[in-house]
Amino acid sequence: MTDQRKRYALVGTGGRAEMYVDAVTGDYAESAIMVGLCDISPTRMEWHNQRLAEKFDAAPLPTYSAEQFDQMIAETKPDVVIVTSMDSTHDFYIKRAMELGCDAITEKPMTINAEKARSIFDTIEKTGRSLRVTFNYRYAPIATTVREQLIQGKIGRPLHVNFQWVLDTFHGADYFRRWHREKDKSGGLLVHKATHHFDLINWWLDSYPKEVFAFGDLMFYGRENAEQRGESYSYSRYTGQAEASKDPFALRLDKNDALRGLYLEAEKDTGYLRDRNVFGDNISAEDTMSVTARYRNNTLLTYSLVAYSPWEGYRVSITGDKGRLEVDMTEQVGRTFVTGDGETPVFAPSDAAVKAQFGGEEIRIFPMFGRPYTVEIPPAIGGHGGADPTMLEQIFSPNPPADPYHRAASHIDGAASILMGIAANESIATGKLIVVDDLLKLP
Repeated sequence: MTDQRKRYALVGTGGRAEMYVDAVTGDYAESAIMVGLCDISPTRMEWHNQRLAEKFDAAPLPTYSAEQFDQMIAETKPDVVIVTSMDSTHDFYIKRAMELGCDAITEKPMTINAEKARSIFDTIEKTGRSLRVTFNYRYAPIATTVREQLIQGKIGRPLHVNFQWVLDTFHGADYFRRWHREKDKSGGLLVHKATHHFDLINWWLDSYPKEVFAFGDLMFYGRENAEQRGESYSYSRYTGQAEASKDPFALRLDKNDALRGLYLEAEKDTGYLRDRNVFGDNISAEDTMSVTARYRNNTLLTYSLVAYSPWEGYRVSITGDKGRLEVDMTEQVGRTFVTGDGETPVFAPSDAAVKAQFGGEEIRIFPMFGRPYTVEIPPAIGGHGGADPTMLEQIFSPNPPADPYHRAASHIDGAASILMGIAANESIATGKLIVVDDLLKLP
């Protein structure tokens, strides 16, 4: 009997791959099957196969080098290729998969610049294949609840959005340990990270950006900033460096099984250092950004992103012609850093009093001429604030629940979110207001 399960292959087996590999092999094994892995590192692919054997008692998946991508498609015959490689390579694998007869699912961002985005659009038009961009934040209960309130007209027509996102000195710093610190690989945080935020705004407003102006700079990380503060960091990476044992920014790859298997032991294949000093050289991404934009529906946006806050989360206010909606979301207060001494807590995030005072989430509605109230938010279970399980069900279930909030994101949605960041990058570089349609005209 022919296997009727939908066939998936995956390219790029770093940290983001695990969620998809596990979903297909585990919860959705009756309707989906993973047929191949492709990566520049055989060590990483072997790590995933070993995990699958231990966790699911699964047979090893066929593995292919990056140069064997076409061979993987020919031999394993996937229906869909999942792209979780470096951001700057997304466009290549998306387009090649489509040219070889497959649909594609890609991690955000869809790609990193307007030229690559245009080439993806051209390939979709030429091949008739489909692309889905996995914006998991759309599926978080708090984000979905905001969308619901706006659809119901609780504040009328949105006129102004203020969106502030702060990354803490664990998560934010991690972008400056990794390849994300190089804009030619990630597009910088305004593309790689802010694509999440811009997509939420686009989705909430049901509109796309029209004009964008931005400022941005590297103001905290990097050698020059450390020297200005009187700090000295002589080591280029953290793992194995005795003098980094007291550094609160240190990440020890040998102290975590996944980091060891996926990155430290894979260095012999890739030459990639996952734990570079955040106060080192060759950082081209900004860590402090401010963006203002006008949407097609004339809503105005003010947006900011910093990557070195003592806490992590976001604050949003949307003011409409009938009221105002405010969102507070504190994701982390205090983190545990992996240092030379092992796991050393620099703050006690488990402190109940601290969590009660600073943690949690809330949505408030202020009617124009009525009594303000809070909105109940459904409980969040699972990764990314409860988003991941719901998104995976929508992607891999043969009969997913109806989605009245239209959370599935197309290539048009994927482009709209990165175009805000691409336009912001262009504005930072030129000092000019950027018209989004001049980069790529969306439908």
